Amino acid sequence: MSSSPSPHSRTRRRLVPVVAGSAAAIVAAGAVWFTTGVASAGTLSGALYRDPDTAAARWVAANPNDSRAAVIRDKIVSQPSAHWVSSFNVGTVQADVSAYVGAAESAGQIPALVVYGITNRDCGGASAGGAPDLATYQTWIGNIAKGLGSQTVIVALEPDSIALQTCLSASDLSARNQALHSATRTLKAANPNTKVYLDAGHSTWNSAGEQANRLAAAGVADADGFFTNVSNFNPTSGEAAYGRSISSALAGQGIANKHQIIDTSRNGGASGDWCGDDNTDRRIGQYPTTATNDSNVDAYLWVKPPGEADGCKYAAGSFQPDLAYSLANGAPNPPTTPPTTAPTTPPTTAPTTPPTTAPTTPPTTAPTTPPTTAPTSPPGDNQGACQASYQVTSSWQGGFQAQVTVTAGNSSIGSWTVSWTLPSGQSITQSWSTTLTTSGAAVTARNATWNGSLAAHGSTQFGFIANGGSSSVPALTCS
Repeated sequence: MSSSPSPHSRTRRRLVPVVAGSAAAIVAAGAVWFTTGVASAGTLSGALYRDPDTAAARWVAANPNDSRAAVIRDKIVSQPSAHWVSSFNVGTVQADVSAYVGAAESAGQIPALVVYGITNRDCGGASAGGAPDLATYQTWIGNIAKGLGSQTVIVALEPDSIALQTCLSASDLSARNQALHSATRTLKAANPNTKVYLDAGHSTWNSAGEQANRLAAAGVADADGFFTNVSNFNPTSGEAAYGRSISSALAGQGIANKHQIIDTSRNGGASGDWCGDDNTDRRIGQYPTTATNDSNVDAYLWVKPPGEADGCKYAAGSFQPDLAYSLANGAPNPPTTPPTTAPTTPPTTAPTTPPTTAPTTPPTTAPTTPPTTAPTSPPGDNQGACQASYQVTSSWQGGFQAQVTVTAGNSSIGSWTVSWTLPSGQSITQSWSTTLTTSGAAVTARNATWNGSLAAHGSTQFGFIANGGSSSVPALTCS
């Protein structure tokens, strides 16, 4: 977390999620609506993409009888929010981005990505991590660019990277500005329909003149504009006024027509202390839309997904239903514009996103190394009923996230069960795409209702979060 007077709350976020059938079914069953419409201002028009497998959607799917579920479903899960690309993995990020953007394009909607992996991000705060160096960062950006497709994509590039500079030397700052400028050009060259916005902090942080100077130094001339209020609570009117002042200051430097995006995910209530982990006065703000009625504002986005923690009381980025319910309860209902698309079929793969609830030991850094993967069923001709392999997808001090792939043998199967033994001191705090039980150290994971039937050699995945013990690969049995 930053020591700046009025910082954002930062969040570690996830790579591209896969549609969870149970979550999609919950959304389809509820009274959910989208803010679509044609933009009446700005340079963007069209419906924003709603990912059916957000952390909030998975929680609602897993807790349909919870008293908070309907409110969270109808006022949060129903709405599009930005998708964070923040787990630093050069080898997988292109496929991850391509899958997410492709899903949005198939739905005829606009995806919004938050790219968050620059070296020394968050100045070592609650969401420290990112690329080990700027050369590797540019490789990562290049792979992201390859996954952007050809249709309109919104990219919020590196929250805090320009407004928060207190930890950078003069040479580090110069290198960061060059890296942001290069990243902007790389993203737009790969897909000319990509709309890139740079970090402008928020209206109670740096002055508009100072922020304009910083944006100019970081290459905003080649971007489409800037974003403000990410993870913060300042009123939309104040942010819009701040944005106009920044645009005016940029125009004074010969950098004209730079538009704004405002994060409205948590600014519908009181202001005050920046950290929202235990503030019950906050409410969701303007529902996401490109129809802003403000010629300087291209979109109101939920950049910080409502219900995800700031890192003060809970692990940064973890979904907390109490926070989501507090934000949504008492907030106005969404506009009653029916959805343009409906959830489709259940997935054959498990979500690869972070937990829907916080680990009991909060992560102190985001993972910066590729996942450790090892098959735990012996290789061969896959003659058995099924086999299982185990992959650690991210880890932190005191815990980790893992994914298990179940593969059918030479014949189709109608159900599967995977079992293993926990190492000493380890416990599983959460799972998805499976019915998982533990008895002492023995773990039994059975298929969910939608992913038990597999064709010959077909596969599916499930995941879990574990605390304590070793993250070494255990021996799995699949039957």
